[in-house]
Amino acid sequence: MPLTNADLLRKAAGPIATGDIGSGAGHGLLSDEQSTEFLRRVYDTTPFSQAQRNETRRSAEGTINKMGIGGRILRKKNEGVDDATLVKPDFGEVEYAVKRYRADSEINEEVFEDNIEGEGFEDRWIGEVTGQIGRDLEDLHFNGDEASLDPFVKLNDGWLKQLAAGGSGAHRVNGATIDSGDATKNQFFAALEAMPNKFLTSGTLRWVANPMFFLAYLEYLTDRATGAGDAALTAGEVKLPGNIGKIEVPAMPADRLLLVNPRNCMVVTRRAIRYRRTTEGREAVRQDKRFYAWFLATDPIIEETDAIVDVYGLSI
Repeated sequence: MPLTNADLLRKAAGPIATGDIGSGAGHGLLSDEQSTEFLRRVYDTTPFSQAQRNETRRSAEGTINKMGIGGRILRKKNEGVDDATLVKPDFGEVEYAVKRYRADSEINEEVFEDNIEGEGFEDRWIGEVTGQIGRDLEDLHFNGDEASLDPFVKLNDGWLKQLAAGGSGAHRVNGATIDSGDATKNQFFAALEAMPNKFLTSGTLRWVANPMFFLAYLEYLTDRATGAGDAALTAGEVKLPGNIGKIEVPAMPADRLLLVNPRNCMVVTRRAIRYRRTTEGREAVRQDKRFYAWFLATDPIIEETDAIVDVYGLSI
């Protein structure tokens, strides 16, 4: 029997359990509340996914509206004169088209009989799968490339592919031409110089890279006979240029460094998330297994390419 909204609210703080969705041969479309909770747990898996902008839509294709102010708005005031000049918002749209994915799992019934957690093991397993879905999505949202021969990578075009394609307003810096591609301060300063001034003081920018890049930069600092090098060597204290924080993304290739407001990287998820679970049917009975499947659809898009700097070609 499906849960009421009140039941869902009472269970919101608990784990996503099979009982929350269905039992036996349970299957179907998750409710809005269940979808929201599922996505929250998926995106809580990684730091960047928590910082990115997440939008849910019912349609598989559409547009996301954006709004800004085109330029300077102040002008001279003339007493008693209405010059009829108004500030008008600069509206725009970003198109999206979600791609569909699935995740499948199966567990032998003996696992529930022999495991110390018994039936509770199923909930823990579903939590593990949810976490892996989150890591897979982050990987795909960064590295997706529909031209790839890899069956996973080709599922969608990710942010890095979109930046490499040279979309309108994208700022790209060839890091290979700076200090032979090494992780030095000059890579950071080149990115800062490429970023339009209007975005530099927002306080929302972050350095985003593979942990190996930041480790290489730490090694670079410790090799220098400076105060920063001593602090990095003795206390592991590293202040990145621009006094900008960092987000480590293990899925990113080590030869890329992004300067970006994470919310500029948007993931549109279709609200129609489906879950199927069965302990019945010919295969389930003969193999004595439980079968699970999750179906969801996302599209990673960039809201404002002018507000991202992509340093590529690093030799890490």
